[in-house]
Amino acid sequence: MKLGIDFGTSNSAAAAVVDGAIVPVQFGDDAQFKTSVYFPEVMREADDFKLTSAQEFQLEQLVDAGRREAQALGQVRTDAALRAAALRVVRREWMEAQMREPRSSAALLQNAVYGEDALDAYFAEGEGNLVQSPKSMLGYDLHPRARQTITGIATHILEHIRLTAQRQLGQPVRAATLGRPVQFRSSMGDGGNTQALDILHEAALAAGFDAVDFLEEPSAAAMRHHAASDTRHEVVVVDIGGGTTDVAHADVGGQQAPRVRRAWGIARGGTDIDLALSLAGFMPLFGRGVTRVPNHHYTDAATVHDLTRQRDFTRAKFGDKVPQPFRDRLISLQDTGNTARLSRGVERSKIALSTAPTHVATLDYIEAGLVAPLQADGLAIAAGGFLSEMRALLAQVAADIGHDPDAVFLTGGMSRAPYVRQATAEAFPRSRLVHGDPSFGVVQGLALAAARGH
Repeated sequence: MKLGIDFGTSNSAAAAVVDGAIVPVQFGDDAQFKTSVYFPEVMREADDFKLTSAQEFQLEQLVDAGRREAQALGQVRTDAALRAAALRVVRREWMEAQMREPRSSAALLQNAVYGEDALDAYFAEGEGNLVQSPKSMLGYDLHPRARQTITGIATHILEHIRLTAQRQLGQPVRAATLGRPVQFRSSMGDGGNTQALDILHEAALAAGFDAVDFLEEPSAAAMRHHAASDTRHEVVVVDIGGGTTDVAHADVGGQQAPRVRRAWGIARGGTDIDLALSLAGFMPLFGRGVTRVPNHHYTDAATVHDLTRQRDFTRAKFGDKVPQPFRDRLISLQDTGNTARLSRGVERSKIALSTAPTHVATLDYIEAGLVAPLQADGLAIAAGGFLSEMRALLAQVAADIGHDPDAVFLTGGMSRAPYVRQATAEAFPRSRLVHGDPSFGVVQGLALAAARGH
């Protein structure tokens, strides 16, 4: 069984094709989960699995078998490579045996908790480690220890996906097609893309997958649109997710296989709008624009996926020179879990303002009766920086193609936003606008690609 996996910045999902139908993997009551993980205890790395004497014996047998196989095929494989491959097999078998026991998946994976439950557990416990949107950090210049930690987190999440899918589908899951953006968020240029893919590949192997390949996310969405199209036509796929905005130009539909001509992308998405909304709509309640507190403290507080920035904010000193009530509010925001609470409130406000003209966010965890009154017009203004870059990307696509395609297929979580839909329609005024499933268009395409042996 080969899975399609959308390892997203904001949310993650998986699906497989079974008897010709796309079957989503269910995580509790939902077909996706927020890409957040909570570790109640000290975070353990992917290589912290400890072998028993019996497992050590099994490991040596696998190494010997691998050595004989390599010799028979005329291959040269080092003992370290053989041992690493054997260790993955032993660890995977151990995890799968644990999954057959009547214990919760949270207890099995080092007591990790995922999705919205991760935030709730973190708030309730008031300690431990909460990691949100690890995909955002894959392409950054990482210290070796930080890279090891990020790889371990990705391993936990991918293992959670694999074991959940295996339990639901009732058969071994050993292979996957993972979605990837055209351009990862990065501080290293093209090197960031290479590093991000290396980390994901390493994490997937450690999570128990034997075979992993990657497909650009807009190309996956094009495959999903192809499957629903009876007639051949030209389409531009616009996939706007939490961390990136990706575009593909493709021929889809009919009896021929889909053909992706070209792809474009920028490392900007919904989390950039979250940050802008937080700074414009929430942080003035903490003195932004009113006090002399340096602006970077507010940015640090709002950037919850960056563990270094979060640490810097919690260590900042807000002394008597910060006037009340802002000093007490900032100090309260430094309490464990409160930046995560604020971030969740920002995201929910963004979603609410996509369908309503106003919204009031409560911040009782900071101060009794504290609220942030928000307006949809204000959100559109806050999103202006992202929209400017998105419009420039779509203008580049239109110029490169030289004409409007038959259709524009819009998908990704941010495709729900009316200002995003408007910008897309304006970029291709003579094209038919098709609204795909905002949450599952990509993962459904990945499942189809996986089934076709991409």
